[in-house]
Amino acid sequence: MRRNSTVTAVIPTHNRPQLVERAVRSALAQEYDDLEVVVVVDGPDGATEKVLTDIKHCRLRIIVLPKQVGGARARNLGVQAAWGDWIALLDDDDEWFPEKTKLQMDKAESSKYLYPIVSSQLIAQTSRYQLVWPRTLPFKPLSEYLLARKSWSYGEGLLSSTTLLFPKDLYCQVPFQAGLKRHQDLDWMLRVSEHGGVGIEFVPKPLAVWHQAEQRKSISVTADWKTSFQWLQSVRKIITRRAYAGFITTHVASQAARQGAWREFPFLLKRMLMYGAPTAHDLALFVGMWFVPQGIRRLVRQEGR
Repeated sequence: MRRNSTVTAVIPTHNRPQLVERAVRSALAQEYDDLEVVVVVDGPDGATEKVLTDIKHCRLRIIVLPKQVGGARARNLGVQAAWGDWIALLDDDDEWFPEKTKLQMDKAESSKYLYPIVSSQLIAQTSRYQLVWPRTLPFKPLSEYLLARKSWSYGEGLLSSTTLLFPKDLYCQVPFQAGLKRHQDLDWMLRVSEHGGVGIEFVPKPLAVWHQAEQRKSISVTADWKTSFQWLQSVRKIITRRAYAGFITTHVASQAARQGAWREFPFLLKRMLMYGAPTAHDLALFVGMWFVPQGIRRLVRQEGR
């Protein structure tokens, strides 16, 4: 399939002017010349509009939506407006290293897949540490790579949206699902992996920075076990039983425990055993989410890094 070599970086944003400026400048600093940057401002946002218009770059396009539609819909509109046949996603609070697009396009253009999805490692950064994630290269089944763990710490399997580059025609066939409150990236990766001709290409080098500032509240970091459980149910038919059990352990149970939803312990355990295939590690981690204090779990994770 013939595609042009233009890459469009799509950045949805809302009310985070200083953060999106950093993201935009990192995209414009790419060593790959055939690139444009499309920022979709999700609803009227004067401060963000001012910051973006002050950048004044010929490769930057700004789309201001008349009303807020949510991150997934804003991202979809950005892809629809793209001039490039290749799309690279960038979250407004993250940034890219200058060589990212060039190295990923080299992978994409030499790929054996009709629809290559190119990812990479990244640096997960907080006020306390910097880590290189994922620690494990992608493997099949993808649902187990993304949803299940073999260790105690996070970052084992990861395909962050900030690292993804893929053909626009693939995204037009399988867009992000609008209306999801959580797990938009996981949902898209699982659904698109079912599409014929799709394959994962991976650059085993950090090409982006994922800023995980704990003090910055967002839907994606707020504990809400019911929303996560409902999403899991919606994808149960396209994931393995092992992945189902792993997600209940690492996401649903951990959120329910943080919310103090003790009555849900037997319900979630029963669901994990009924529809999942938990390992001994999954069961130990499930129990630990409820009965081991978060501070001790954090120390264990740090030892495992």
